[in-house]
Amino acid sequence: MLLELKQVQKTYVAPDGADPVSVLAGVNLMLSAGEAVAIIGPSGSGKSTLLNIMGTLDQPTAGQVLLAGRDLAALPENELAAIRNRQIGFVFQQHHLLPQCTILENVLLPTLTAPAKLQTEATRQRATRLLVRVGLQARLTHRPGQLSGGECQRVAVVRALINHPKLLLADEPTGSLDHATAVNLGQLLLELNREEGVALVLVTHSRELAARLPRILELRNGKLLETADEHR
Repeated sequence: MLLELKQVQKTYVAPDGADPVSVLAGVNLMLSAGEAVAIIGPSGSGKSTLLNIMGTLDQPTAGQVLLAGRDLAALPENELAAIRNRQIGFVFQQHHLLPQCTILENVLLPTLTAPAKLQTEATRQRATRLLVRVGLQARLTHRPGQLSGGECQRVAVVRALINHPKLLLADEPTGSLDHATAVNLGQLLLELNREEGVALVLVTHSRELAARLPRILELRNGKLLETADEHR
């Protein structure tokens, strides 16, 4: 089991003294290595909050999050930072590429905090190979401003994979793309899930995209529920 959530809760305290807002009300999840799952739900249901908790970008109010059997709440921040860098890849709705860097340099950014022995020519070759794999072989020296939105998101996917993560978290990665580009990116994520052997958690409002994944969960009233999608 790669990722396990046990009765995860998240409550936000209102600064003006209003009643606390419960976003997650006891979420349970078991995700195996290499598995792919889509999480759907209405806007404001807590999907991004849940993904941030999985990725240690946020902490639950109660409950446990275990990654490869380790209770993340028991780890100091320096270890959590190392886990975020080496074991978890993130893809967001906005690509967050650095405009002053080339595409290849953007992909290599997560490797800069790795031990020197990992900052090798082999890593650079992996970055180049993945960029070729996603169809950007002619764009290695370009900067983000010279690419389309879909191309930038492909770069963001490669950047998320550069350190061989065990878990890839994608938060509405197609939300800012046109339909055809979104379909292509969704297919690419699934192909890389299989090719890289990385577990994929994809948060999306698109039931069409979710239906392409083998497992769909719906976040509803703070609970995560298995669902049979009508598009299947």
